[in-house]
Amino acid sequence: MTDTPSPWTTAMPEAQFELMRRILAAPSPVGLEGAMTYGVLAPYFESFAPEGWQLHQYKGHAGVVLDTHPGCDDMFKVMLIGHADKIRMQVRSIGEDGKVWINTDSFLPTTLIGHEVKLFSENPDAPGEYRVIEGGTVEALGAIHFADPGVRAGDKGVKKEQIYLELQIHGENKKQQVLNLGVRPGDTLILDRPIRHGFSPDTFYGAYLDNGLGCFVTAEVARLIAEAGGTDNVRVLFAIASYEEIGRFGSRVLAGELRPDAVIGVDVNHDYVAAPGIGDRRMQPLEMGKGFTMSVGAIASEQLNRIIESTAREQGIPMQRDMVGVDTGTDGMAGVLAAVDCVATSIGFPIRNMHTISETGNTRDVLAAVHALAASLKALDKLPDPHREFRDNHPRLDQAGALGHQGAEKPNTETPEVSD
Repeated sequence: MTDTPSPWTTAMPEAQFELMRRILAAPSPVGLEGAMTYGVLAPYFESFAPEGWQLHQYKGHAGVVLDTHPGCDDMFKVMLIGHADKIRMQVRSIGEDGKVWINTDSFLPTTLIGHEVKLFSENPDAPGEYRVIEGGTVEALGAIHFADPGVRAGDKGVKKEQIYLELQIHGENKKQQVLNLGVRPGDTLILDRPIRHGFSPDTFYGAYLDNGLGCFVTAEVARLIAEAGGTDNVRVLFAIASYEEIGRFGSRVLAGELRPDAVIGVDVNHDYVAAPGIGDRRMQPLEMGKGFTMSVGAIASEQLNRIIESTAREQGIPMQRDMVGVDTGTDGMAGVLAAVDCVATSIGFPIRNMHTISETGNTRDVLAAVHALAASLKALDKLPDPHREFRDNHPRLDQAGALGHQGAEKPNTETPEVSD
């Protein structure tokens, strides 16, 4: 979609931004991911997939996998994973006054108040048929005038049990008006905010960057690999998983089914520099606009990371190291959670306001991830024997060389940064 030698240094082409917008806009709450996987991504995969590539489908979930070498189980298999599922709010109960009480799932209750949502209701008379109600807003207090003094002063918060959907129901038999719509406990709600270009250059904002962005990156890496003629020695599995927001269950099923030798989770990360009120926690200074992120720690393979980091340096692609401790927090854990022997890591892009209606990202970080991953897959494909490469070259800290004091002069070896 661009002829620029270094696409991560320039604005994302509008056609590519529109693809990203369509992927993120697909209504794909947990357990109902088909709108993204089958409605947007599968047709996109099919538009560029070379003859011989195959799209895998599954019974228990709507995840899909685009496979470059189906059936070639002896090849070194690399699985890139984005997850299609969005945080799923649900109807909890219906009040006599017409209020539709809902759960908040992984949202802070206060971040939901006043925002528009879509309610997807399964037709009680025709199971499997879904209808959508638009125009409702999430509320809790109704008005500041009805809040107790602690809430009005900001000393107290809003409890999740206070959250309801406002459908502007009025008149007689308010509860029955809702029941007549066929709305029932368990029906799904999602935030209604497609992404838009932001005020600052190369930025965008909206709901559910987590993790339509990972799916977009995975799809664009697949396109670049297809346009480059595919791979010869590595079988690549471009996976779109489900159920990540409730425990990363979908990706571990994919790993269990296809048994990859390498897993790379692709998911959003935090902009810690911009995060308010966490200065005393001394988080790593990940920052939007400074490039993609790579996980270090937990199950992240130092060998796989070395290939990605070396490739990014060779290409001049900006990268930030992310300390993840005991858990990557992403589908990069899929292999170990599925008891599959594989190297793994997690690639991301710093965003702001995660799990809100105004998540914010930078297109240059996203493009940096796309091109770093595509180049890394090509580097893996050039290895004479990837299986032996990873079996025989585990880091040996007992062989570490001594390191002495290096003085105070600043070396001229800074990581390339995105130009303005």
